[in-house]
Amino acid sequence: MFRWSIPLVIFVVLVAFLWVGLGRDPREVPSPLIGKPAPAFRLAQLHETGKMLSNDDLKGKVWMLNVWASWCVSCRVEHPLLVQLATANLVPVYGLDYKDKPDEAKAWLAKN
Repeated sequence: MFRWSIPLVIFVVLVAFLWVGLGRDPREVPSPLIGKPAPAFRLAQLHETGKMLSNDDLKGKVWMLNVWASWCVSCRVEHPLLVQLATANLVPVYGLDYKDKPDEAKAWLAKN
């Protein structure tokens, strides 16, 4: 009896995880940040030296922030879609470059 109880318990736990996981809506992205105000920030703009962008500039507006890097593989895949979205003027798209030097970021953007 004991010999079958451990595999049975493991099987029941796996079925429970599958039941919960498959029962969720795959289009829903749960996040504690949705509907919350953006944290305060003040960042230098890449293409306009000396000009800053802060959360006060965007307060009360709908906008999209994309965190990207020149070495990020998935960023390369999503970049054309984000450019298309920004060009269509559906929503303002702002990019936050992560861990690139300004010259490297400008070169990557010029190439892509």
